[in-house]
Amino acid sequence: MIYRLLADSVLILHLLFIGFVVFGGFSALRSPRIALAHIPAACWGAFIELTGGLCPLTVIEVEFRRLAGDAGYSGSFIEHYLLPVIYPAGLTGDIQFVLAALVILINAAIYGWLVYRKCGSRFQ
Repeated sequence: MIYRLLADSVLILHLLFIGFVVFGGFSALRSPRIALAHIPAACWGAFIELTGGLCPLTVIEVEFRRLAGDAGYSGSFIEHYLLPVIYPAGLTGDIQFVLAALVILINAAIYGWLVYRKCGSRFQ
């Protein structure tokens, strides 16, 4: 029972982390200090997607599920939980590239706006 609870907790943490990776730049618009945590998180998310690697949180969750007596799952967190919701087919390299590109583009736009806003106010 405790391992299943730990696995579910890691799952929730992982989902929150992914949300922060994708949308954390918007928080940085209101509080630029958030960028100190968000930029490394976004880089990590893009790296994992571009390399096809497994996030350590996935490995931890799968191990807790195995210890709880579940079969666990193979592949990544996104492939197991999010892809069935977003995409009907399995995770491919092309889809991972698109996901990484979205993370990079969204955050580049947000941080570009922050830099423009900060630097633009100096020259006015």
